[in-house]
Amino acid sequence: MSHDVDWLSRFLATLSVTGRLEIRCSYGAPWDITYVDSPPGEMPYHLVIQGSAVLEPPTRGERITLTAGDIVLMPRGGAHVLRDASGLPPAPVNERSVMNVLLSENEGEGDRLEMLCGRFVIAEPHDRWLRHYLPSVLVVRAAKPGAEGETPAAARLQRLVSLMREESIDGGLGGYALLNALSSALFALVLRASSEAEAPPSGLLALAGHPRLAPAISAMFNDPARPWTLPELAALSSMSRATFMRRFQEGLGRSASELLQDIRMGLAANQLKQPGRATEVVAEAVGYQSVSAFRRVFTERIGMTPGAWRRRFIGTIDA
Repeated sequence: MSHDVDWLSRFLATLSVTGRLEIRCSYGAPWDITYVDSPPGEMPYHLVIQGSAVLEPPTRGERITLTAGDIVLMPRGGAHVLRDASGLPPAPVNERSVMNVLLSENEGEGDRLEMLCGRFVIAEPHDRWLRHYLPSVLVVRAAKPGAEGETPAAARLQRLVSLMREESIDGGLGGYALLNALSSALFALVLRASSEAEAPPSGLLALAGHPRLAPAISAMFNDPARPWTLPELAALSSMSRATFMRRFQEGLGRSASELLQDIRMGLAANQLKQPGRATEVVAEAVGYQSVSAFRRVFTERIGMTPGAWRRRFIGTIDA
């Protein structure tokens, strides 16, 4: 039985995302944690369970105060610092392995912080999507239950984080696998909650939260092989062609045509990993009647030819 699938589900199905919860922090002020630049494709995340923290983001951006229930992702993996607000030298940290996670503690006697830290790992070339379409820092604020403006996704997110905390403490059978699975669900819920926020972050999530642009985004994800034209996409959004182009560029920083090409090339990269899937078949499946045009766009977007990409995974020769 066929059924409609929302654009975010199709987006996530294209990505190869795995999540890992790595550290449970239990600190008393003063404390700080310094993170260096992450390798390509790795995205750190932090869940503030109790207390507060000050985030010093990459490139010396504005400091962000996080409180209990807040979640922060670093989609571009930039170096950052988390610290308490005292400004005092941090107390020494002791780390020890407990079941399924690393426990990091100190002997600080000030205000207490409890935090869970981990990372998402996104396979190439889809890690580039996240660098292009998500902000360098993505914060989801906690909403008080029943408060005005609380979205269903935000409420579910808090329940998910509570479950992750319990599993990180209990050390029960299968806990490591469960924590990783919950981390992957965390990624999807964070994106949903961000798109539903009153002021969505810039990029793809802001566009998705735009009621008039959302139909065009859904159409491109649902049927990427269709030869979409700008007038058709603008009509789906009930806008003139010029208004659609301007709104899309302002919200995403890229054109609708560029997004469509990235969707197609992301799907093509996945299909080229499959043994026996010829380049000509892949090209047609993602909307290209000309194999030479497909090769040109793929090489521009991915940084190598379809044949070179295929050989990295299955060792076959495809010109």
